Amino acid sequence: MKKLNSLVALALLLSVFFVACEQEEETMVTPEVSDEVLVALEDAGFNVIDQPPIKFEESYIVEGDILLTHKQILNLAQTDGLSVNSKQYSTNNLVSTNGSRNITVFVSSSFNAATSAGIDLAIQRYNAENLEITFQRVNSSSNADITISRLNFILEFFGVLGSAGFPTAGGDPFNEISLSGRLSNLGFDTGGIATIVSHEMGHCIGFRHTDYFDRSISCGGAADNEGDAGVGANLIPGTPAGANLSDASWMLACSDGSDRPFNTDDQTALNFLY
Repeated sequence: MKKLNSLVALALLLSVFFVACEQEEETMVTPEVSDEVLVALEDAGFNVIDQPPIKFEESYIVEGDILLTHKQILNLAQTDGLSVNSKQYSTNNLVSTNGSRNITVFVSSSFNAATSAGIDLAIQRYNAENLEITFQRVNSSSNADITISRLNFILEFFGVLGSAGFPTAGGDPFNEISLSGRLSNLGFDTGGIATIVSHEMGHCIGFRHTDYFDRSISCGGAADNEGDAGVGANLIPGTPAGANLSDASWMLACSDGSDRPFNTDDQTALNFLY
């Protein structure tokens, strides 16, 4: 009888396990992206085939880390067939500084010590450049310019490391960075985490991907031009022609997990804009 009871208990335990797995798999299914959104993104120059957009709440993760709302997508301008191949690019909207601006950053308590250290290092890297903008970590989300919060686990399941948007028309930085809470588990060290955070901060203040004109430079696969995407892709004067992986710009579209502090061309771009 004791052995039978053990078998029954094991069977019940396995049934609970399989039900739990089925429920978890169901949560991994993201809502279908409408044809209207897909067409608008494709017309704007985004690749929706090799890296389909992921719907999350009322927004979409596009090209792996760009956060766009439904309204923004429907208002995207069509690409003008840009085929430029210069190194650094900015959006039409930039952060207004009036000579000096301190951008406050609140970090959710959901991150581990390794990720928190990476965030601090990212802030230090920007502040070390003596720009017209500085970043300061604050202890309250109230009135913080940028909030760094934990990325939804469903998006982590799809391989997203972080996401952010672009500055507002009023000259404010984008106000939220969603960041994976598993970066240290994935093998990113402090420098690698700082690179991911610096990259998303770069989007918040108006930087496009260094290789936006051909994401295959850092992402591999077929050539893929993000296009103007309705937000602008303006060549930053003083930056050389041609992006390449060996330069290791912090704004390359895809991460290889390595540490990418600002290189000389990155610094030229930062100093020109800010």
